[in-house]
Amino acid sequence: MKTFPQPLEAEEEQYYLQRLKEGDGQARDILVERNLRLVAHIVKKYQGTGEETEDLISIGTIGLIKAVTTFDSGKGSRLATYAARCVENELLMYFRSKKKTARETSYYDPIGTDKEGNEIHLLDIMESSERDAFSRVCLKEDSRKLYALLRKILTERERTVLVMRYGLYNGREYTQREVAAKLGISRSYISRIEKNALLKLREYFPEE
Repeated sequence: MKTFPQPLEAEEEQYYLQRLKEGDGQARDILVERNLRLVAHIVKKYQGTGEETEDLISIGTIGLIKAVTTFDSGKGSRLATYAARCVENELLMYFRSKKKTARETSYYDPIGTDKEGNEIHLLDIMESSERDAFSRVCLKEDSRKLYALLRKILTERERTVLVMRYGLYNGREYTQREVAAKLGISRSYISRIEKNALLKLREYFPEE
């Protein structure tokens, strides 16, 4: 596991928290970076689960970013104490989601990669010449229902990934690598988020 920077001293933490409160985006980045050691420490508890350590750190980092963004120093606790709970919750949410879909028969088993390095799944070539699973959903059902479901049944993270991957609002479609780079997490994790989100949506669009 790579080495992360040392945590901030209490006075330094308060300084950057105040700068963040004043709208300094760089302060947010520093607070996240200097608490990555905490994420790595929590991830150690999940070694042996079959997950890549890098992926778990990426997932935990999402919880850390949420913690830094929502932390209220006025409540008297240290950021690390609050962040630890957020990181733990993010990891547990991931494992619960994985467990829920583990026994489902999935058409998303990878069968190769395209020229951009993105995984190609079985569903991509089955029974249809449409570009992908999401396009099939859009063609089968009213788009208004689909957009309503995006907010109703998907998490914010799942919704963000699908919006970027399929250009739902501005028409710009991003590759998994581009989405991963913009969100600061691994491409393999983006792939899993996308698959889980599409599986959720497919429950509302049964095959005819």
